[in-house]
Amino acid sequence: MTEYLVYLGYAIAWKIIRNLPEKFVYARAAAIGSLLYRRDGKGVQRLRTNYARIRPELNQPRLEALVEAGMQSYLRYWVDTFRSPSWNRERIIDTVTIDHEEYLRNPIAEGRGCIVALPHAGNWDHAGSYFCQTGAPLTTVAEHLKPERLFQKFLAYREAIGMEVLDLNSRSIATLSQRLRSGKLVALVADRDLSKNGIDVTFAGYPARMPGGPALLSIQTGAPLITAFVAYTSAGIHITFGPEISVPASGTTAEKAAHMTQDVADWFAEHIARETEDWHMLQRIWIDGDFVERVDS
Repeated sequence: MTEYLVYLGYAIAWKIIRNLPEKFVYARAAAIGSLLYRRDGKGVQRLRTNYARIRPELNQPRLEALVEAGMQSYLRYWVDTFRSPSWNRERIIDTVTIDHEEYLRNPIAEGRGCIVALPHAGNWDHAGSYFCQTGAPLTTVAEHLKPERLFQKFLAYREAIGMEVLDLNSRSIATLSQRLRSGKLVALVADRDLSKNGIDVTFAGYPARMPGGPALLSIQTGAPLITAFVAYTSAGIHITFGPEISVPASGTTAEKAAHMTQDVADWFAEHIARETEDWHMLQRIWIDGDFVERVDS
């Protein structure tokens, strides 16, 4: 019954929110984000501690303002999700600005394939839709949600955008490798390890684990690995791409993957610190005991 109610809530939101007046629904989303911030639930508490790690220079009032802005940004993402199936091609493309798009386009044009690692920031679905609409359809991986009907609804949503979405629980690495060897684009959200056997990194100065898949795919297929950060603008999103992360010349595969994943973590930390409110990370990231104990108390 609980799973059915969760699915029903999302299904109703998908139908109602996309049909409400735009200014009204985004204003209400911002107000709900502020309300959730004031209620200070576990997700908000986790967001606060994550932001404090990324932005240690902030005093408490500035940190609190950032957390509230982060919740408003998070609610904006959900409104975008519910409304974007009604967006036309012009809106999808014209509301995107990009720095260093050549880091992605050039290897695709050369037939080398490309792997993009990005954090949970801004509206990554909008970014994916932009590239699908402009000649670079992508393959990605999604966590298998419960209930099953909800997973299938999100799967259909992303497939309608033009993405090929693989189940995280499936043998996705083999398919991703095949796509890359065919010169395709693979985009992977990579700031949180969902497999529980990720690679140890230092993230913003503290121990964390991040998925090793992006680096391993690059090592195995020869496709370049780049990073991306998606931030909100008043009209849409801005995407910043980072340069190719080189495969080390020596070392074992595990050592090479660890070095590359650390480079990804460093790039993420730098760019999250610049646009922190658009990093929608309401889950645990760091693994050091003192921090976890303080957060969970």
